[in-house]
Amino acid sequence: MEILELLSEYKQLRLKEVIDHEKFNLISIDHHSTRIEGSTLTEVEAQVLINEGKTPKGKPLEESLMVTDHHAALLFVLESALKKKSISVLLIQAINALVMRGTGKIYNTMLGSVDSRTGAFRKGNVTAGISYFPNFDKVERLTIELAAKLNESLKKPLTPEEQLKLSFDAHFNLVSIHPFYDGNGRTSRLLMNYIQAYFELPLAIVHSENKVEYIQALIDTREKEDIKIFRDFMFGEYTALLKGEIERFKEMERPSQGKGFRFLF
Repeated sequence: MEILELLSEYKQLRLKEVIDHEKFNLISIDHHSTRIEGSTLTEVEAQVLINEGKTPKGKPLEESLMVTDHHAALLFVLESALKKKSISVLLIQAINALVMRGTGKIYNTMLGSVDSRTGAFRKGNVTAGISYFPNFDKVERLTIELAAKLNESLKKPLTPEEQLKLSFDAHFNLVSIHPFYDGNGRTSRLLMNYIQAYFELPLAIVHSENKVEYIQALIDTREKEDIKIFRDFMFGEYTALLKGEIERFKEMERPSQGKGFRFLF
């Protein structure tokens, strides 16, 4: 399978790396995941924000908070995966709490108030476009069941392809439960990244320029009850990512062509 060949080539090239490429990849994940949710920061602005703490001029502070909070959640995910922590409701809630730390708000419902900055489950029913999600009173049970199934699968001797499928399925299933008032997409993509980091795989990115196709894949998968639709979309994203990274590594290894670099001053 092409994905296995790409993974092998990527890992071989990755071993030769002499720059902090990993940090760049993490910022790219932050950038695309928050862009999908409405941030207008460019990748360069996200990089300056995370590396230097400088917020971009003329853009809402909330968008910068989305990026820095996502980065904190991503680092938490990687640390948890390195320690081989079990996937639990508390872990998923902790990821969501970090994602929503600076931009969450309080929702007042008939059943009480919910502070979306704490990773608390929703106490009301929600929709997104034409998508309807499970009733709020089913959320906790469904999330517990999902965590249990994922933990059981983590213990099995899975091939890299099966590991990727598990991560994509976790992404789809959590976002389809939609357990929180806010941050479900980011939390679900981070859960996917957790499983990939757990198995020491390159981390997937859903590219923001493919947002329409991404949402359509989620909708079609639910309507047709066919997980292959979402898997195929994610494998497409993953293949494109690996090919791009491999080409970038090769470009760094190539000798300069032509007249070489010139200072333009």
